[in-house]
Amino acid sequence: MSLRYLSIHLLSFVMPALVVALLVAFAGSWVLPRSGRPLRWWLSAAVNFVAGVAVLAGGLWFFGRDGKMLTYAAMVAAVATAQWLSGRAWRA
Repeated sequence: MSLRYLSIHLLSFVMPALVVALLVAFAGSWVLPRSGRPLRWWLSAAVNFVAGVAVLAGGLWFFGRDGKMLTYAAMVAAVATAQWLSGRAWRA
């Protein structure tokens, strides 16, 4: 596999986590209470992205292939939990 195709495969693997992380980080500024929001949106998006990629990698390891709907559902739950924790929403 050439470097070009490897980079396309890796980008396709992490793209769902990136999109969900950005959407949840931007939505968190409207949904979370003002006192519970993190200071910077990009920091929240980075934490969400790391959580999403970790779940996708765990799903790839557990199922032996990528693209299972259970893995995507677990990724959404993990990203939402990471947003909730990084936004300190339990204090509000």
